[in-house]
Amino acid sequence: MMQNFPLRVGGILDHAARYHPNRPIIGRSIEGPIVNSTWAAVHREAKQVAAALKSLGIKKGDVIGVMAWNTVRHLSVWYGIPGAGAVNHTLNPRLFADQLVYIINHAEDRFIMVDLDLLPIFEAIIDKLPNIEKIIVLTDSAHMPETKLDVICYGDLIEGQPDNEPWVSGDENEPCGICYTSGTTGDPKGVVYTHRSNVLHALAAAAPDMVNMSSNDCVMPVVPLFHANGWSIAYNAPMAGASMVLPGRDMSAPGLYEMLEMGVTFTAAVPTIWLGLLQHLEAGKLSLSTLKRVLIGGASCPRAVVETFQKVYGVQVLHAWGMTEMSPLGTICSFKPEVNALPDDERLTVQETVGHPPYTVDMKIVNDMGEDLPWDGVTQGRLLTKGAAVVQRYLKAKEDAVNKDGWFDTGDVAIIDANGYVRITDRSKDVIKSGGEWISSIEMENCAVAHPDVAEAAAVAVPHPKWDERPVLAIVPVEGTSPNTDEIMSLLEKRFAKWQLPDDIFMVDDLPHTATGKISKLELRQRLKDQGYTLPK
Repeated sequence: MMQNFPLRVGGILDHAARYHPNRPIIGRSIEGPIVNSTWAAVHREAKQVAAALKSLGIKKGDVIGVMAWNTVRHLSVWYGIPGAGAVNHTLNPRLFADQLVYIINHAEDRFIMVDLDLLPIFEAIIDKLPNIEKIIVLTDSAHMPETKLDVICYGDLIEGQPDNEPWVSGDENEPCGICYTSGTTGDPKGVVYTHRSNVLHALAAAAPDMVNMSSNDCVMPVVPLFHANGWSIAYNAPMAGASMVLPGRDMSAPGLYEMLEMGVTFTAAVPTIWLGLLQHLEAGKLSLSTLKRVLIGGASCPRAVVETFQKVYGVQVLHAWGMTEMSPLGTICSFKPEVNALPDDERLTVQETVGHPPYTVDMKIVNDMGEDLPWDGVTQGRLLTKGAAVVQRYLKAKEDAVNKDGWFDTGDVAIIDANGYVRITDRSKDVIKSGGEWISSIEMENCAVAHPDVAEAAAVAVPHPKWDERPVLAIVPVEGTSPNTDEIMSLLEKRFAKWQLPDDIFMVDDLPHTATGKISKLELRQRLKDQGYTLPK
């Protein structure tokens, strides 16, 4: 027999503190100064957080809402909450007030832990949160803000608490965290992560063909910890014994560049972040002195971004795909031997896919009747998945989110090639169907963004009397430029058949985004409808 070794997330931090105790953890604090810490120090503070929460009456299974930026203090909270046997419910400050009220009440949060600059959000909605007993402000006594709320100072709360008591023990299938979907159609849905699912997910994500995390890395998660389980980076890094740099609340290109230059070798964020950084680097004629790999997910990554990172700055791009429901990793585009053997230009084409899944994730594509489709690199179908860290049922839902065979419908339309590489062609609700044929809005947008004067692009379907739908392309110009639509159309003609080309290309000042930074096609279509937009004749 082998030992029963429960897969609980506290063990990840125990490992980092025991075997990588002095690895540097550097972060920009909410109060301003740079904080220097180590895994041993984060471990001690996390133990104090767990002890403090238990002293306040937190019991196993209680839910604690956390609204905080990526800081050293947040790392201690990240582990302290499940260490107390409670559930860490990450809260996105970019959500509308009504959405926050809904998910806090739906999850039945007892306490809120919040960065001091975000406290006004709760001042505005506290009357609608009847279950909240305490609000803990994540700062020290010297920086406690004035507020009408009944608050506790985090620094005072953990002071004097023991830093060596064991974590609350339990079954590895107990809940560990909750993250809600963005709720673009209906109310947000709660995805509950277990200790087991988070540990297995982190192990899978750290593998060489995935993010390839090691103790020699210095990791900077630009993606917020409140976005899709923080892309698991707060678990990957201590598991591997990597050092970390945490950017705090400053998501500006200059602010991120400053932190990247603190020795960061690996970083992760959505494409819009990197578009801004690349513009900053070009304008200032700057270089990236230590960065080796960048993980890009959350939305499709344009080929131009991949090329610039790799050819200009020598930084490997790992194009990824996932979902809140998948903890979130689904695929990463690392190179198998079959791809490594290709010429450079063909490898770049492969990098426009989102890659292949790790062990613990399985995938397939099906037609509208649920029949399996071939992996021929051409056939499109609905992307289904199952795995060790894939949702089975949403919080408080009456029915499972999977079909009778355990497959979860991602809502994405995809192509899979013979080597298992997945190309996301659209969201099923955003796909453009013209004359019965599908047109990929994602590929159209990525092609348009390759034009140097295009900052953002969004392709959507508009009604057509003959073809049912036709694509149109909205463009946000780079500041100070006026993109030439003929030039953009010429770029598109290299990748699309004539019948697939947009019927119109028009300029907009901005595009609507969701709270997680994705372009809201739903809102864009509604804008066009409200403005009485019609196709040019």
